[in-house]
Amino acid sequence: MFPNRRGQRVPNVTFHTRQNDQWADVTTDKLFADKTVVVFSLPGAYTPTCSSTHLPGYNELAKVFKQNGVDDIICISVNDTFVMNEWAKDQEAENITLIPDGNGEFTEGMGMLVDKSDLGFGKRSWRYSMLVKDGVINQMFIEPDEPGDPFKVSDAETMLRYINPQAVKSEVVSLFTKVGCPFCARAKAMLQEHGINYEEITLSKDITTRSLRAVTGATTVPQVFIDGKLIGGSEALEAYFAAK
Repeated sequence: MFPNRRGQRVPNVTFHTRQNDQWADVTTDKLFADKTVVVFSLPGAYTPTCSSTHLPGYNELAKVFKQNGVDDIICISVNDTFVMNEWAKDQEAENITLIPDGNGEFTEGMGMLVDKSDLGFGKRSWRYSMLVKDGVINQMFIEPDEPGDPFKVSDAETMLRYINPQAVKSEVVSLFTKVGCPFCARAKAMLQEHGINYEEITLSKDITTRSLRAVTGATTVPQVFIDGKLIGGSEALEAYFAAK
């Protein structure tokens, strides 16, 4: 069993980070003092669940967390700062503060350091999340102690439900576009005017008009999806906003 440290202070640790090509020490006091912070910890940068679901989930819901009183979202992993910095770029995780616990000191202090030598990983963090208020752990969600890499309770949705079960989540928006398309530019401008973040899928040699037709039934761009529903082109998007 892993210890639930609810009601206790986070370990007092100094993290060695690289910022703007310079070494910069970051203390736990700087990260947590006088703030409400969501923390999630995971086994490693670039690993499958961490990259496909765990970090993206928090990154996508960051705006909603902040609307519900969270000052920062921190991802901690037993990786060095160079790996964490590159992973942040790769994930486009601009809404998350990635902290390298290279020596595992914070993770060990949390009682979450595990031996994954069988995978060639060495010492790593067990997967968990927590809500920290002014350095004190308000709540923890610890994955069950079972074989493998369980991912059942430390996700962003579970944490958001704890903070506010009635929290209104942002719409999930994706749109197909083509370079130089004025109608695509108009659609993106409308989304930006309404403060909506979106994923842009640009047609290329890998994502062709055939792919577009297979997914949307259309051959023209843009094609906008909101919460999994096809809205259509820029005129359809304008009508969608007018009807809201």
